[in-house]
Amino acid sequence: MCFKRILLSAAVFLLFSTLSFSQKVDLKETATGVDFYLGSQKVLTYQTAKVLVPEGVKEAFSKSGFIHPITSPSGQVLSRIQPKDHYHHYGIWGPWTRATISGREVDFWNLGDEKGRVDFSHILSKKMAGGAAELNVRQNHIDLKAPESEKLAIEEDLRIKLKPADKGRYMVDYTTTIFTKISGGILLDDYRYGGGIGFRATEVWGDANSQILTSEGKDRKNADGTEAKWVMVKGKTSAPQGQSGILFLSHNTNKSHPEPLRVWPVGQYNGEGNVFIEFCPIRNESWELQPNNRYTLKYRIIVFDGDLTAEEAESYWRAFVK
Repeated sequence: MCFKRILLSAAVFLLFSTLSFSQKVDLKETATGVDFYLGSQKVLTYQTAKVLVPEGVKEAFSKSGFIHPITSPSGQVLSRIQPKDHYHHYGIWGPWTRATISGREVDFWNLGDEKGRVDFSHILSKKMAGGAAELNVRQNHIDLKAPESEKLAIEEDLRIKLKPADKGRYMVDYTTTIFTKISGGILLDDYRYGGGIGFRATEVWGDANSQILTSEGKDRKNADGTEAKWVMVKGKTSAPQGQSGILFLSHNTNKSHPEPLRVWPVGQYNGEGNVFIEFCPIRNESWELQPNNRYTLKYRIIVFDGDLTAEEAESYWRAFVK
């Protein structure tokens, strides 16, 4: 009898896994973005049109070229844009902060300073193959204070690839390749913010109902400034399991891997709506971009409902870098 139960459990697990991996993926382009579907559910959007800012907010904060919303498999929105504390925060995105160009400081991150910005330029390709949906886009990093007139400083080719994962989860590969044609190159100055991949989480999450864990066992109290192979954010949602989350993986070929983290600490903004994490390869050292050279950073995102253990996170990371 026990043996039959084991066989039945194995069969159910196999069926569940097969169903998870067999979900159809799709891409649909709209007037404002490109939507990724898993089965009949839209799970993320890459924004191609500038999003309007709230009334009374400086127009410079309006932007395109980011992922929002990104949802859990059950449809819980996990990202946030234009929070009142940081109108320049946009879901999942990765502009560089302090850059030196011809001796001048250019900031592509803090849009309100109007020194620089990053926006969607055009779609390079879209395809669906092998059970995955893939979008490749060009993003332009503009130097707004360049002598005479604004100037294209950095071009970025961003690849977003979605496919089903095990246990009803899904994964997104986020691969960014940057290059410049500016004579003399660009120095991405060391700073605690900038580049890599950043995530501003839903306003629902705060100190009391969410957790952060890194590959080195650090949490929100002590993760900031440390290095990690992966970082996981999870918190309370209306999913049937009561919780959802995102695991961010850094590839071992990335600059400064294991990568330094920027993690907002406990108590930030009174502990409410204060979840922000970022892989920041230039946190501890500057990065020189030579003209016409291409520089690539690879990340993978695992999106889930319920729980995801540290052991599973480590397995996902090993599969990513194999």
